[in-house]
Amino acid sequence: MFQTHHLTNGLRIIHHPFPSEISYCGIAINTGSRDEFPDEQGMAHFVEHMLFKGTEKRQAHHVINRMENVGGELNAYTTKEETFIYATFLSEYFERAVELLSDMVFHSTFPEHQIEKERDVILDEMNSYADSPSELIFDDFENLLFPNHEIGHYILGTSESLLALDKKKVDDFVNRQYSPANMVLFSFGKTPFSKVVRLTEQYFGFPDTRYLLSKKRERPLSETAKKSRIGKGTAQTHVILGARTFDMFQPDRYALYLLNHIVAGGATNSRLNNSLREKNGLVYNVESNVTLYTDTGLFSVYFACDKRQVERCLKLINKELRRIIEIPLSSGQLATAKRQYKGQLGIASENNESISLRMAKSYLHFNHYLPLEEVFSQIDAISAVQLQELAEKLFFPEQLYQLKYV
Repeated sequence: MFQTHHLTNGLRIIHHPFPSEISYCGIAINTGSRDEFPDEQGMAHFVEHMLFKGTEKRQAHHVINRMENVGGELNAYTTKEETFIYATFLSEYFERAVELLSDMVFHSTFPEHQIEKERDVILDEMNSYADSPSELIFDDFENLLFPNHEIGHYILGTSESLLALDKKKVDDFVNRQYSPANMVLFSFGKTPFSKVVRLTEQYFGFPDTRYLLSKKRERPLSETAKKSRIGKGTAQTHVILGARTFDMFQPDRYALYLLNHIVAGGATNSRLNNSLREKNGLVYNVESNVTLYTDTGLFSVYFACDKRQVERCLKLINKELRRIIEIPLSSGQLATAKRQYKGQLGIASENNESISLRMAKSYLHFNHYLPLEEVFSQIDAISAVQLQELAEKLFFPEQLYQLKYV
């Protein structure tokens, strides 16, 4: 299903052979907003933007046009723990993509005039984000769960921190975090693996001369569950509740994913969708989510409703969560949940871009990638008792954090 190789400078390669004219190639970097120092908030995301703004041999419009002129696309995004830069293109342009990625990641110049211009772009992005309460509330909730910790900080930073960024800080962050040993080159498509390795050696195989020790990640300290209200003046009341959970390396993670699917993880017949929407008509959308980091994680439930119905919705949610704690799934219910969840994963696996990005993230953190069949085996091994024990750790009301936008 996949092939791997290591360069002498520490860069890892993972390739998924696939008989398609469309290929994906990119760089996954083990750095995100939690790797910023206090005076660098927003830096990881800012650097991601600046990689498109010129290199030692290309101006900004040359960077953008390099893949666009052959019908390809160039994309990037930043999370709390990773940065991804990747291209989608016809397979014949694989070398063009690899060379461009190397140029952007290791030869960007971060010109002052582009820093000033991009600062304004991201300030506008912040304002746009602030106008989307259904998105912003998730970031504010992580701030509530992880106060005074880098995981709780906004990926975009704040307007104050963004205005304080300059070229020296950008250079310092890149020199500290952008080491080949901190990266994975991922490839998906019909390019022979021997060619993938050869071109990666050619464009990425230089000695690692600028590496400094990355900022050490520190596990968040334990906290007592809190409730918070933020005045937003929105037409609806937006509510999110949840709890801290374990990190991405725990064997129970597939049980947590299945439990999330049962609660409100996307299916229209989930417990909470049936209760809040189908039976009672209280919400348009209710969803549950799991986010796992390298040393912690969180489970959350989000909904928005008429302000007069908030407490009723919360009572119904707590009722369903308590039912999961107190009544184990029958063998039939468990089998149905597993079939449905595996079916959703199978459908998602038809999206090759998503496959390539999940493969890259997995190899970045786990140094391996589980094929879908092995994931299915992990799901099949989950027991009703395991789900019930996990629910007991997460769902008691006194353990749940809560945030409301009112």
